Amino acid sequence: MCRGVFSLGIPLIDLKAEYAELREEVLEAIDDALGSMQLFLGPNVQALEREWAEFCRTEHAVGVSDGTQALHLALRAMGIGPGDEVITVSWTFFATIEAIIHAGATPKLVDVEPEYFCMDAEALEAAITQRTRAIIPVHVYGHPADMEQLGAICEPRGIAVLEDAAQAHGATDNGRRVGSIGDAGVFSFYMSKNLAGYGEGGIVTTSDDEIAQKVKMLRDHGQAERGRFDCIGYNSRLDELQAAIVRVKLRRLAENTEKRRRHAALYDELLQHEDIITPNVRPGCEHVYHLYTIRSKRREEIKSALEAAEIAFATHYAKPPHKQPACVAYGLDRAELPVTETLAAEVISLPMYPGLSESQIQEVAETVLSALS
Repeated sequence: MCRGVFSLGIPLIDLKAEYAELREEVLEAIDDALGSMQLFLGPNVQALEREWAEFCRTEHAVGVSDGTQALHLALRAMGIGPGDEVITVSWTFFATIEAIIHAGATPKLVDVEPEYFCMDAEALEAAITQRTRAIIPVHVYGHPADMEQLGAICEPRGIAVLEDAAQAHGATDNGRRVGSIGDAGVFSFYMSKNLAGYGEGGIVTTSDDEIAQKVKMLRDHGQAERGRFDCIGYNSRLDELQAAIVRVKLRRLAENTEKRRRHAALYDELLQHEDIITPNVRPGCEHVYHLYTIRSKRREEIKSALEAAEIAFATHYAKPPHKQPACVAYGLDRAELPVTETLAAEVISLPMYPGLSESQIQEVAETVLSALS
């Protein structure tokens, strides 16, 4: 699907350079955590939960082991299970659909908007049935889904909304932070995310007391309090060391997001070509550019040029979930998603991380344009 995270030329992301900059703070945070030896839902997890809830403007944030479990446990906490239908998109990482199946529900797929790559509201409305209990809009690549339209469809029908914000830390839709708009939201702290640990991690945000309490129980073997198991849960706790690392990086999230936006603006300026569609941003939205993804019918030529120049790239999602072998048993391979399949043949993600230099962006752009000359 993509070249490696690291490359001899320009990487897709540069975790080594980031770590070199943060090394002293990260090691101090890890040392403090190990010094306390409160490694089980300890002070760093608790502090991160408070800080992330404040950042997202929600009442609660509950740390869990990873983004996939955040989706799964949130669905369970919302009462979604066997017999229920959950509508989502196939323009996403496989985990979005995987979590629905793990919850025992039935996934149903709708297409995305060609401009923003997020759930198409008209397609959603046409797909709703009496079994539909929830939807999972994906704020893909860091761009928010149209939560106002989606909410207007779901709210009068009593359909729950779970935001998949795994790629969209800090993105906003009409002034509202993603993760605070639906009934609950989920984020991933996987190492390549805009806000990340050095491994796995995730968090669920909500202002619903009951959802928050159920996620807390489910992540910790079903314990409402130590030694009392009120339900069958999971071992899905956020690691204290990862929480300590994420807290260090959270202090720089706003600054790094602005850097990503400046990089995107420069790419937009440089990549003006009739065979390229640069990312669109819906009015009223703030994109956080987890990925900078262009479209081109001449993608293969661009890929060849980037490879020759040792510039890393990715093609998310050249083979979307509904085309994966695991989804055949659920009939998802029969979904009619023309926009999704068009995007799968055209998208290519270019290097995007806060530490990119202007000269590197210019080199990437010149290489892309050289392929199309």
